[in-house]
Amino acid sequence: MVITNLRSKSKNVALLAYQLKVASMYRYQSRQLFFAFIYLFVVSPAIAQQRFVELGNFQLESGQVIQNCRLGYRTFGRLNANRSNAILVPTWFGGTSQQKAFVANPGGIADSTQYFTIVVDALGNGVSSSPSNSAAQAGAQFPQFTIRDMVRSEYELVTKHLGLTHLFAVMGISMGGMQSFEWMVSYPDFMDKVVPIVGTPKQSSYDRLFWGTQLTILERGSFSPESMKTVGDLHELNLTTPGYFMGHLKPEDEPSFVQQKENGYANTNPYNWASQLRAMIGQDIYRGKSMAELKATIKANLMIIVAKQDHMVTPGMATELATFLHVPFVELTGECGHLATSCEEDNVKKAVRGFLNK
Repeated sequence: MVITNLRSKSKNVALLAYQLKVASMYRYQSRQLFFAFIYLFVVSPAIAQQRFVELGNFQLESGQVIQNCRLGYRTFGRLNANRSNAILVPTWFGGTSQQKAFVANPGGIADSTQYFTIVVDALGNGVSSSPSNSAAQAGAQFPQFTIRDMVRSEYELVTKHLGLTHLFAVMGISMGGMQSFEWMVSYPDFMDKVVPIVGTPKQSSYDRLFWGTQLTILERGSFSPESMKTVGDLHELNLTTPGYFMGHLKPEDEPSFVQQKENGYANTNPYNWASQLRAMIGQDIYRGKSMAELKATIKANLMIIVAKQDHMVTPGMATELATFLHVPFVELTGECGHLATSCEEDNVKKAVRGFLNK
């Protein structure tokens, strides 16, 4: 286990803190997540049971079909009498509903004592239908899906299987924020509020280069564990900022940090990673529309949260949209980069609670 090894070997407390904070978003082992959440002063509610819905042969935007498609999810809290308190939370890049359970904490952004919170495993995350778990379409044979396909599968879960005709809100972090933007345009009447957090409505040129470089590394490296290690190095480089990284990691500890990270990434399925990479690279809610044309289609109340120093999902596109639409806008200004939602957790909670309670 990465964190267990780090605790026993590292003499640098700052390095441990950095590892734990990063693990809160991008770690797959349950014990790692436990330590990460403790570090972030988050006490998760009892983990809801992992559930699945069978979507059958699910047709994608491309016309291809995911055979025997299934979608994973967990629910927290209770639906109120008039069924008006449901919040959908899609997972971030590579994340799972188990990792995302903390959003439903009492006092969290989707507080399960107040809301019926549905956390959905996005296609390609290794829980829902993915290259790693498909019997008929494994690995490179798995059909390529889009962010819009993710959202449509989530819509089927909510309507056909949970029997809901409306959501109070849709909110998500990172790739979950991208899905939230897509919900806003694909099903404009279906929710009252949308809160994309460090997401983007469309990939900037920098975003496309960053995500595209990861994909190229995997493709040129034949999706090997070694290529996944290199992808991990690049991913970690952009996850925070130079200032944050240098402030939390001594130069002499950098080799052990890289080794620990690479060991973790080597165990990540590269085909799953690539499938969600491709979906993000294609993200564009405009689809040829101008901002004015897009504005005319938006019906939900929108609040956008960005991180000013985000080097992973750059804030420019989301900031531009917020300015044009004159919607509530929160800019996290610290140097944690894409992890600003953890570093500035209290600010995020305050902003989201205030918006939802209006």
